[in-house]
Amino acid sequence: QVKLVESGGGSVQAGGSLRLSCAASGYPYSMGWFRQAPGSEREGVAAIDSGGSTNYADSVKGRFTISKDNAKNTLYLQMNSLKPEDTAMYYCAADGRPARLLFRPGLIIDYWGQGTQVTVSS
Repeated sequence: QVKLVESGGGSVQAGGSLRLSCAASGYPYSMGWFRQAPGSEREGVAAIDSGGSTNYADSVKGRFTISKDNAKNTLYLQMNSLKPEDTAMYYCAADGRPARLLFRPGLIIDYWGQGTQVTVSS
């Protein structure tokens, strides 16, 4: 059983930055961030695995950076140059599969956090 606790969401103006954190209990092979806007399906944002591989959605490449502090067992998502379309509930996820597989449609993720809201105003 892996428990995930997110923090760091909030409201920011377009062009601003936020950093999300996810403290994990247990040691899953991969961790990642997903988001869900009202009326939309949940989508993968960024993922990282214990092999050091990362995976990013095209919409966030060059703006978001995922990292993990193994000593603290905490996952981070640094979000820069935020846009109104980044507004969503952001969820931390943990899974036993490689990061490159986590965004496959229909994949059932092993563990989810409770979510943290990110709101970007124009």
